Amino acid sequence: MMNRRKFLCCLLSAAACRTLSPLTASAGRKKQPLLRVAVLSDLNHSYGTIGYDPPVRAAIKRVIELQPDVVLCTGDMIAGQRTAPKLKQKQLEAMWQAFHETVTIPLQEAGIPFVPTPGNHDGSASPGFQLERTMYRKQWEKYRPALSLLDGGNYPFHYALSMNGVLFAALDATVAGPISPAQIKWLAGVLHKTGQKSTARLIFGHLPVWPLTVGRQRGILKDTELEELFLKESVSVYLSGHQHGYYPFYHNGQYYVGQAALGSGPRRLIGEKNRSPRAFTFIEISPDGTLDVTAFSGAGFTRVVKRSSLPEKIVSGDITLTRDDLEK
Repeated sequence: MMNRRKFLCCLLSAAACRTLSPLTASAGRKKQPLLRVAVLSDLNHSYGTIGYDPPVRAAIKRVIELQPDVVLCTGDMIAGQRTAPKLKQKQLEAMWQAFHETVTIPLQEAGIPFVPTPGNHDGSASPGFQLERTMYRKQWEKYRPALSLLDGGNYPFHYALSMNGVLFAALDATVAGPISPAQIKWLAGVLHKTGQKSTARLIFGHLPVWPLTVGRQRGILKDTELEELFLKESVSVYLSGHQHGYYPFYHNGQYYVGQAALGSGPRRLIGEKNRSPRAFTFIEISPDGTLDVTAFSGAGFTRVVKRSSLPEKIVSGDITLTRDDLEK
């Protein structure tokens, strides 16, 4: 006799069946998410490395098991940005080929679109890394996700798209300091145009607005104008990488999530003794726009990172960040 789960899957569409995943074993009682999003970051190893550590492969396997609707990446997919000696084009091409074989192609074969934004190691806008930046554009034109982009962007550096009424906007945020006035103007236009038509608005870029980890306090945007824009246009969350530490938090009433590293170099959150574990973030967006944010770590990326394992606050100079479950 056909069991109940199999019977339901025969009735539901393929997209709906995907919600009956290991993450939502109680899907029959839980309200079905509008959209499910995995967020990966900082997958690279040391400068010039071709290939990826077993944890990266394990993370991709787990993501495929969870079957999100889309995967976002907040940068640093390959180990570029080497100044002496400079990376050659053939080495860069080999690094990107290894990335696609490990990440892009398995996700593509699973029917999961991969949506990138540049990091300082794969598409830095700093002077002297034009080859890396040119290569970044070339690679993501080749592996462009099969999604409709909104007009006015500069894919694959900064651009926007909409899925199921959820807005996603990628920022070109690879250099410390506020983003350019031109990019602020572009983002403001996108957010204003989508307005109330978006159930949720997720912005993602490599550098965070505020510092999270030891040794990376200067690698931030510290962009008050950007934060004010987020607040004015009701941005649901800003997702960032670079700091190599997972932390979901509020600052001035705006929600942010810093991503852990999947590759080498996990760091300590400011004020903590232990390094942040390798992890990826998983977000379920409800029909009312509410975000349910989880991070998975461990050997097979099946262990949930508990909020209680994270500091209640991160204090760096005059900046205080409050863990998301404690914000009143």
